[in-house]
Amino acid sequence: MTASPKKLEPIKVILDSNAFFIPLEFKLDIYEELRRLLNRNVEYVLLSSVKHELEVLASGEEPKMRRQADFALRLAQKCKLVVVDDKDVKTDDVIVRIAKSWNTPVFTNDRELRRRLRDISVPVIYLRQKSRLDIDGLIS
Repeated sequence: MTASPKKLEPIKVILDSNAFFIPLEFKLDIYEELRRLLNRNVEYVLLSSVKHELEVLASGEEPKMRRQADFALRLAQKCKLVVVDDKDVKTDDVIVRIAKSWNTPVFTNDRELRRRLRDISVPVIYLRQKSRLDIDGLIS
């Protein structure tokens, strides 16, 4: 018996900036957890607007946040960077637009963003009970 081509094809997951802070705060390997949750290979996607958000935090005033954002940026290097040309658009708006057009799940803990994505039937991956990832919605 051979695996279906769909199963072999990696699934894209867009990561929001707050997803990169989970390993520091909750000691959770987000990449391994995503593979476990989705039960297939994953292509981790970092939008350029999300990367910019992390860079702004890494150059901020607060030392603790700078260290955390630096760590988040190093963690984000495992992702495929996708450049989006939306300089004057909020990052959440960019994530919603790309996720809808690609029909791909988003990993975020942002409550408002999660609601917006669910309203347009985009699957949302989030941290549940501070110990594991869960998904809200169906992945085709």
